[in-house]
Formats: sequence, structure tokens, C-alpha cells
Amino acid sequence: MRPFNEELYNFLKQFTIFKTLEKHEMEPIVEIAGSKVYRTGSIVFLQDEPITDVYFIQEGKINIYKTDLEGKEQIVNVLQKDDMFPHQGFFRKGNYPANAEVLEEATLVNIPILSFENFILNNPQISIKVFHVLSGIIIDLQKRLEEKMMYTVSDQILLLLLRLAKKNGEQIDDDHYRLTIQLTNSQLANMIGSSRETISRTLTQLRKESIVSTDKAGYLHINCTAIEDKVLQ
Repeated sequence: MRPFNEELYNFLKQFTIFKTLEKHEMEPIVEIAGSKVYRTGSIVFLQDEPITDVYFIQEGKINIYKTDLEGKEQIVNVLQKDDMFPHQGFFRKGNYPANAEVLEEATLVNIPILSFENFILNNPQISIKVFHVLSGIIIDLQKRLEEKMMYTVSDQILLLLLRLAKKNGEQIDDDHYRLTIQLTNSQLANMIGSSRETISRTLTQLRKESIVSTDKAGYLHINCTAIEDKVLQ
């Protein structure tokens, strides 16, 4: 048996899905976990491939996107350090619901689903703790559906920028965030089912209003306070 990996234990323990587990409960999970470095542009898994593993990001960024029958891509999420994916992987049978591509070189920890299921079967009290992680995901999906129904396309773009700033940005001051990922207008459009032209027009107007700007490195700066005042109040 290999030595217990304390570093891997500390990394996995921070995730909500494992946060309430005691160290002795985590030990079998650490034993079945693996780790691998993925280069930029590489594919972790493809949409409709059989689900085999759940992944946890130690370093790097991952693009989660769907492809329709016509080959059009829609970005579902951009994940970074300390995110897990797919969230429903431990509880879903069948195939991966989307593609996962590495945006920036990533170190991923993987847990095989079959091994995890065997662990849960032998430790049923842990399953209740594990299910709690799903509630936050469901709430996020509900919010996105409400945005599609209640807000104009322009407001949906503002809410998307706000969500990206809080999820994939670093705070500069009380009002402003700097995105730590670079997304094209087409990628932004795919996230909300809009068009590249609509995104371009909206960003041009937001720049005039000093709500967004772009630094010399090409990263968006977003005035989150202004967006909240404009849309949420």
C-alpha cells in the first residue's frame, strides 16, 4: 500500500462534498484518487463519452462546453483552481453531458466513479453528507433560467459579466474586478445563447459608460457595482 498522501488529503478536504468528512473517512477516497498534468488545448473528456471519473482542479483552467448537432459550441462554464467537474458525476449514469478542454495547463485530481460508489455502499452514512453539494448547483441553474425569462439580452450580458467577475476575476478595488481569463465575443455569446454582434455592440456601449474596459494585456475590467446598480436594483 502506498504512503498516505497528506497533501492530496488537504486539497480534497476543502471541497464542500468532502468538507464534513473526518480524516479516517477521507483516507479511502485519497487512496483511490489519481493526479495528472494536462497541457493547454488538451481534452479531458468529450461530450457523450461514458462517465468514468470526477475531476478536481489543483491548478489551471478548464472550459466546459456543449456541441449541438450542427457543430455549434455553447460554453457552459469556465472552471479554475478548486473547482470540481462534472458536479453530478458521482450520481449520474451514462455519458458526460459536455466537453472539457484545458484553457491553461492544468493539474487535475481524478476519482474513479466505480471505486467511489463502492466506497459509498460500504459507508452509507457518508452519502447524506455528499448529497449536500448538489443544492448549490441546482440554485445556480435556477438563477440562470430566471435570467433567460426575466431579463433583456442586454441585462443578461451584464449579469454574465457580473457572474464571470465574481467567479473568474480578481478584485482590484471596492467596485472593480479584473477577469483572469480571456474570452472572445463569440464565447461570451455562446454562454447566454446570443450573437457575437450583440455582445460587441453591448460591450462598446458599456465602455462608453465606463462599466467595462480592457487593459494592455487584453483582460476585461468590470465595474461590478455599476452593473448591480443598473440591473439588480
